[in-house]
Amino acid sequence: MSERQQHALELQALRSQMNPHFVHNSLNAIQYYIQRNEVELSEIYLTKFSKLIRSFFTLSRKRHITIAQEMSLLENYLSIEQLRFEDKLNYSITKDTELDEEDIIPTMLLQPIVENAVNHGIFHKATTGTIAIHFGYVSEDSFKVTIIDDGIGLVKSKAIFDNSGKELNNRSSSVLQDRLKLLEYSNTWKVSYTLEDREDTEGAIATLIFKPIEDEYTSIPSR
Repeated sequence: MSERQQHALELQALRSQMNPHFVHNSLNAIQYYIQRNEVELSEIYLTKFSKLIRSFFTLSRKRHITIAQEMSLLENYLSIEQLRFEDKLNYSITKDTELDEEDIIPTMLLQPIVENAVNHGIFHKATTGTIAIHFGYVSEDSFKVTIIDDGIGLVKSKAIFDNSGKELNNRSSSVLQDRLKLLEYSNTWKVSYTLEDREDTEGAIATLIFKPIEDEYTSIPSR
């Protein structure tokens, strides 16, 4: 087995490991309304959850999906989180018109970043929080995704964990870092990733620049 084939198998294994993690977090949210005996909201939540899980398991088996599919998956995920926050979470998902929604993106890379923004930024905010995701055109062979939140920011989030005596180490961050390393080693995508506090206001901004490496491995259609 070649080194590239080995990295490809590791990527596939990592995607499968994300499934139970993602299901667990979603079930924690849906359980909230069921325990409160709010039947109508529970039914809405279950419908959204079912749609999300079907989409998640289908797309997570792919090496890459279209930008349109990625945007739909994030929309479904954030709509469930919005229910969990009882409308104290606003979000937007936008795309430059120059960027083709049929262009591909590595599978299941953005969701852990959005999840961190929700759980470590917006969750600790006293007022309504907002997450803005934008897919931007860079050039004919690259594009950029920014995930901006107006939560408490990285410094304050780390301080909360330090005061609690826990380590700021969560499954989403671990999966993300492993995913980025394997994409690099497998020589299929060049992805630059930064996460920093916003300078103009509270919150954090994650920036990813994607450039596929043109070879026979990445040219396999995702559909």
